[in-house]
Amino acid sequence: MAEHGVAEKLPPDGRSMTPSLPNVPIAQSPVDKFREFLDIKKLKCTEERLRIVRYIFEAHQHFDVDQLLESMREKKIPASRPTVYRTLNLLVDAGLLRRLTFGETTAYEHAYGYPRHEHLFCERCGGVIEFVSEELDRLLQSISREHRFRPISRKLVVQGVCEKCSKPTADRRKLDLI
Repeated sequence: MAEHGVAEKLPPDGRSMTPSLPNVPIAQSPVDKFREFLDIKKLKCTEERLRIVRYIFEAHQHFDVDQLLESMREKKIPASRPTVYRTLNLLVDAGLLRRLTFGETTAYEHAYGYPRHEHLFCERCGGVIEFVSEELDRLLQSISREHRFRPISRKLVVQGVCEKCSKPTADRRKLDLI
């Protein structure tokens, strides 16, 4: 079983995720792919939308809308909140971003130019571990064949408690005695 995973945290203070999986080769840049999508849908390709796409695809990170807006503000990249929301929805529709739920947070990550992978989410610290599992891929293919089902996409987020949060601390032990 080939597995690869690195813990990362969805921090409240911005885009400080550590990428854990390598990019995969792509035929078109995300910007070109987005332009093509907008053209097919007969939607406007504005400079504001393109700025947002360029910024999002600078590095692979999980982010929520507030983190994206704050980070863009810090970098002095102009974008209105409504345009960011609409652009994120378009990027999901175009297959460039994936929308995920980590606890009560809705986050986004690259779906284009990044390998298929799954997530483990720690409900205590908010940490996210990305992993690739060939064994899981084979199992899901087998289940799909058995049910004559053609999968189009998938999102797996396993919620639980990470190793670090599972370790007992002196404070927890004292509280357990009460």
